[in-house]
Amino acid sequence: MNKVEIYTWAYCPFCIRAKALLTKKGIPYTEYAIDGDQDARNAMTLRADGRTTLPQIFINQQGIGGCSELYELEETQQLDELLST
Repeated sequence: MNKVEIYTWAYCPFCIRAKALLTKKGIPYTEYAIDGDQDARNAMTLRADGRTTLPQIFINQQGIGGCSELYELEETQQLDELLST
């Protein structure tokens, strides 16, 4: 089974939009709400190869980027392909 992880802030509109797409597609995910937790944000940044924006999304340990990248994968039918591996 694929493992989808997403780092978020509670009121981040891009985080909300990314989670909505995952939910709409029925894709289970693990959410790491890092509001106000600088240590967690530092860990996310390290894991995301220096990217600091939210959300940060990982599929099977591979960082795919944020909300825009998630929607781009969906629009080009690559998201389903990535999840089927």
